[in-house]
Amino acid sequence: MLCRVKPRVLVVDDELGVRRALQRGLSAEDMDVVVAADGPSALEVARTGAFDVILLDIMLPGLSGYRVLQRLRAEGVRTPVLLVSAKDGEIDQADGLDLGADGYLVKPFSFVVLVAQVRALLRRGVVAAQQLCVGELLVDRSSRQVRIAGELVALSPREFAVLDVLASRAGSVVTKDELLREVWGDEQAATRNAVEVYIGYLRRKLDAAGASSLLRTVRGHGYVVSSADVDAAIESGARTGVGGAR
Repeated sequence: MLCRVKPRVLVVDDELGVRRALQRGLSAEDMDVVVAADGPSALEVARTGAFDVILLDIMLPGLSGYRVLQRLRAEGVRTPVLLVSAKDGEIDQADGLDLGADGYLVKPFSFVVLVAQVRALLRRGVVAAQQLCVGELLVDRSSRQVRIAGELVALSPREFAVLDVLASRAGSVVTKDELLREVWGDEQAATRNAVEVYIGYLRRKLDAAGASSLLRTVRGHGYVVSSADVDAAIESGARTGVGGAR
C-alpha cells in the first residue's frame, strides 16, 4: 500500500532556546524534527541522508555551518539545506549559496516565513516520492531507503529490489520465478538459488531491525511480506467478499 510519512527535518543551532522553539514549532506543523547543537554532531547525523531538509546555523562550535555544508556536498549528500544565521551581509549569503545551500534566512526571522521556505524545499526535494508501507516497514522508492519503525536499514541494491517487489504486493505470495524475472531480468547467471540467497540476506537484516515476522516463506509457493494490519484487511475482505489479496 502507498503511505505518506512526516517529512524529517534536522535543526542545527547552538542556542538551546532556538532549538527547542524550532522543534516545537515544526513538530506542530506535522514534521519529524531531530536537533543537533554543534558542527561535528550535525555532520555525523546529516551525512546519513535520512532527512528531507536541514536547517543549518552558520556560527556553530566545533565546525562552522559553512564547513558542514561544504563537507556534505563534497560527500554527495544532496539534502536541501536552508542556512539560518544572524550574518546578514551579501557576501555571507553569497558564500553560503555558492557552497551549495538551497536558501538563506537571516535571524531574527518570521516563523511563518521559515515554515514556508521549508515547505518549498520539501516540494522541490520530494515532489514525486512514492513510498510503500507495510506495518512498520517503509520502502521509499525515490531515495531507495528502507526503514523499520523509523530506523534506517542498510540494504544492497539487489536486496532493495527484492523487498520492493514483495512490499508492492504486500499480503500476496510472490514466487521465486516472479522474483527472478522482476529483479534479475535477463541475467543468464541468475537462478532460483540466487533468489533464496538474497531472501536469506534480507531476512537477516529485517530480523536484526526487529521485524522478524515481516518476511515469511510459504513452502512450495514463494514468499510474502505482510503485517498484522495487512492480514486483518485481507481477512476482512475475505469475509465481505471484497478484494481478496491472496
